[in-house]
Amino acid sequence: MSELRAQLAEWRAALQQRLPWWWSRLLAVALILFGIVLPLLVPPASDFLNATVIALAYVVMALGLNVVVGFAGLLDLGYVAFYAFGAYSVGWFGSSFFFTAHVNVLSSALSGSIGIHLNFVLILLAAILITSVAGTIIGLPTLRLRGDYIAIVTLAFGEIIGVVAVNGTDIHVGGGQTLTAGNLGISALDLPYFPLVGKFSLLDLRPWYWLIYVIVLIVLFVNLRVRDSRLGRAWVALREDEVAAVSMGIPLVKTKLLAYAMGAAFGGMSGVFLGFYATTVNASQFAFSFSIFVLAMIIIGGLGSIWGAVLGALLLSYINYYLIPDVLNTLPQKFGLNFSLTQLSFGIFGFLLVIVMVIRPQGLFPERRRRLELTAEVAAEDAQLVEAGGEGAGAA
Repeated sequence: MSELRAQLAEWRAALQQRLPWWWSRLLAVALILFGIVLPLLVPPASDFLNATVIALAYVVMALGLNVVVGFAGLLDLGYVAFYAFGAYSVGWFGSSFFFTAHVNVLSSALSGSIGIHLNFVLILLAAILITSVAGTIIGLPTLRLRGDYIAIVTLAFGEIIGVVAVNGTDIHVGGGQTLTAGNLGISALDLPYFPLVGKFSLLDLRPWYWLIYVIVLIVLFVNLRVRDSRLGRAWVALREDEVAAVSMGIPLVKTKLLAYAMGAAFGGMSGVFLGFYATTVNASQFAFSFSIFVLAMIIIGGLGSIWGAVLGALLLSYINYYLIPDVLNTLPQKFGLNFSLTQLSFGIFGFLLVIVMVIRPQGLFPERRRRLELTAEVAAEDAQLVEAGGEGAGAA
């Protein structure tokens, strides 16, 4: 196995040397253009397009969690809380839920409608602010914790938010108004509206696709820029060795809280879109399994890898929302078995995790450092650096 990996590494290096320097940029432009025209190749209300829209929303979720877990190394099991805050931002500011108010700013609601009706962009900005503050608050108790203890604290916060969502009908915010609608949910949400574009429709999914596609491109750009910035390098340093990073002058509190805030903001952005897309917000949507589902995406893709998070999110989303329910759901019945494949969805995901962890523990598209660590190559590389340093010192 090690000889095969070495041979593949040699082939990869040889291929990179032969390709021109601009090939990666050309590939990126080609993929972006393909993403733009993709909805024109399928019917506007097809199951495939619906699954693609949901998959892109999960890509934003995975990129946000990858900042916290992959870059900074802070295991977060309560990421569903930020999805909840983003979705409830739509319920609060994009519906008639707050019936005592009469606010309408460039929304699809009729003029004079009760409630708060803000434009999609304004709700998105409000959700970013709310989730960033929530992420900072959740991050504060974890500043002195590491490893499994961080996971327990974030899990507790995720469960707390879920309980608050269910029992929000008992929390009054004034004027006989409650914080949430519990399991009944906030329905009849406004549809996104943009000047010169008009109001979105649930019968034509192409505008929804292009909207979430633009959000994905923005989040990808921010991720790439932050990863190569001073802050991104500080996150990696804390992930590798917190004591050494702090001793070198990296501010622990600020760096960790920025990771939580940025990851939460991306989760809130996706939550806003999913809230609009589902046209309802209820407490049953924010289960613990959601956090595990998103975490599985970045584990399968490769912790710390931006493109791995994208690949893992697309793969699991398509399996969950298209392949299992629409393509392979009746497969067991063809073999005389009296059940559908959707009943085994969690078992399928568990099986995929086991297979990936056994065959490729670094993920499908791993970060370079993690790939070297899990293939026992990092020690050899470090040894070569030491030898090179020693030879240079001897020559001096």
